[in-house]
Amino acid sequence: MPGRSRSPLLTHNLVIGAGLILAILFIYAQTASFDFIGYDDDADVYNNVRVQAGLTFESIKWAMTAVVTGNWMPVTVLSHLLDVQLFGMQAGMHHLVNVFFHALSSWLLFMVLRRATGAVGASAFVAFIFAVHPLHVGSVAWIAERKDVLSTFFFFLSLLLYERYVECPGVGRYLQVTAAFCLGLMAKPMLVTFPFVLLLFDIWPLRRMRWPKTLWEKLPLFAIAAASSAATYLIQSSTGAVDQKAVLALRLENALISYVTYLGQMFLPVGLSVIYPLPTSIPVWQVACAGLLLAGLSGLTVLAWRTRPYLAVGWFWYLGTLVPVIGLVQVGVQAHADRYTYIPMVGIAIAIAWSASEAKPAIVWAAGIACLLLMVDARVQAAYWQNSEMLFQHAVEVTHDNWAAEANLGSYLMDMRGRTADAIPHLEVATRLKPDNADARNNLAICLLETGHAAEAVPLFEEVVRIKPDFAKARFNLALALSKIPGHEEQAVSEYRTAVRLEPGNAVAHQSLGLLLVKLGRAEQGAEQLEEAVRLNPDYSGEYNLGVVLLNLPGRQSEAISHLEAAQRLHPDPEVAATLARLRGH
Repeated sequence: MPGRSRSPLLTHNLVIGAGLILAILFIYAQTASFDFIGYDDDADVYNNVRVQAGLTFESIKWAMTAVVTGNWMPVTVLSHLLDVQLFGMQAGMHHLVNVFFHALSSWLLFMVLRRATGAVGASAFVAFIFAVHPLHVGSVAWIAERKDVLSTFFFFLSLLLYERYVECPGVGRYLQVTAAFCLGLMAKPMLVTFPFVLLLFDIWPLRRMRWPKTLWEKLPLFAIAAASSAATYLIQSSTGAVDQKAVLALRLENALISYVTYLGQMFLPVGLSVIYPLPTSIPVWQVACAGLLLAGLSGLTVLAWRTRPYLAVGWFWYLGTLVPVIGLVQVGVQAHADRYTYIPMVGIAIAIAWSASEAKPAIVWAAGIACLLLMVDARVQAAYWQNSEMLFQHAVEVTHDNWAAEANLGSYLMDMRGRTADAIPHLEVATRLKPDNADARNNLAICLLETGHAAEAVPLFEEVVRIKPDFAKARFNLALALSKIPGHEEQAVSEYRTAVRLEPGNAVAHQSLGLLLVKLGRAEQGAEQLEEAVRLNPDYSGEYNLGVVLLNLPGRQSEAISHLEAAQRLHPDPEVAATLARLRGH
């Protein structure tokens, strides 16, 4: 009877689903108490004024066209808007949404493989590896990587819909596949390799490859992928996300090394870091060995194509889905990133699982033990994502000469009350390792300025503006430092003027320039700058300072009273009240 045949399968599905959920909760339930990370989380969520507004008609319109951290990803942005609408800025809830989508993807992956192959055990192994591997912690425990878990959910959903289409081809089912694929691309454009994966699936396990019919069938999907790739490159280039200085030869060398590095980390996930900076050079012998290894493994899988097609499918799944992020186009400072293995690792897990299914039962025990060990390792790895300090301190400890981790750790510490002195050593290391990093050098100079070393900060700021002449904040900081050194006031005025020219909307810069001009005896010029500061941001300090300055200018007393009254309304002060009473009495 159909009911009897389905009952064991349903039981297996429920047990495996429950096991996946428990394993994921064991690793990631702790993220409910985690904070935001000061690395993309700020731009994506907690410092993004648009996202902070929650889900409104205006924010939805903005999300459809916005470019955030160098990417057009409206589906991901909409998910962040919904999070804020539901949970506000409770970081833990944002984390748990990531965990939810990771659990859904793990379940979908199991269903895709089980439905296509009928192999419950091998499918479950692949799903568990995906669910618990430490390399995937960054994708799940990092709120800014919502794009990873969300796009991967649509990736596996598209595969499941494709299997339904194969069972009963039709325009409606094809459009369902296309729609899910497009939503995935709108969550993260890395999904451009999806049509290629479908061709691999046609070879195995679906065994429906019929040239050229199956290729023509995918042409609309390839066209969508091509359009997405072109749009992504143009967007990232226009926003400066693409490193135009990265040498092509170095990028090719790093791509070969990264393929091998990811393989090593899959089998021995130790020393994992949130970021691994791109090296300035790679030894030739390492590149040669990596190339030979990749070529050899590719050749072996091709030779075994007819008898063990899953080896070739798994291997080329791995090679192919990594292409968008392997570094042929250098985006960001990383040589490679753990999160980039989120989908590609599935290919290696498939090759292992179906190879092991032909082996002795002892392999099943080994697979179970491996999953348990990975779970424990992933739980430990996830704990480092509690906050920026733990995350970047860990990165500094497990990697060598990691200027990016040092710079981010220093940036975090300098923003913490009373930790400015702790930030200086890390920023000094970052500056030494990466002399052309304007942000790290600027932060180091700020720390020196805040700890009373203005004279030491000045040459650092000067080097920053030499590296990055249009860096308005560095110009402002240089002016501030110069203003504290006797005899350098006029130079400070010049830098302040450059800062407000580069960033006309900076009320603080206008106010600082105005006060310095007043100090130098140019009260009329100073008042003009203070008036602009108040126009941009009518806060207490602006209104008060402008009022005080206007009091000492002929014929401006009534204006002075007006601004002092505004200051008093914003922040009642007995001294201001007494001054106003005296002026009114006069």
